[in-house]
Amino acid sequence: MPIVRITITREGSGPGRNAPTAEEKAALIKGTSQLLLDVLHKPLDSTFVVIEEVELDSFGWGGLPVPERRKQQATHR
Repeated sequence: MPIVRITITREGSGPGRNAPTAEEKAALIKGTSQLLLDVLHKPLDSTFVVIEEVELDSFGWGGLPVPERRKQQATHR
């Protein structure tokens, strides 16, 4: 019984985008489940996918909160 956890931020994937839609989450669940079936031969009915959304300031990257890291990268460009 595989359990796959996907953690994403509540921001969208492009400018002006909001959090991922229900349709996008459904696509993640379907695609992840299909990948486990194709690669590991795990049946769809025994695969669980958990999507956890976190606020952007609760997500870290490279030792910094993501907003701070992005500011840092912007100044180095």
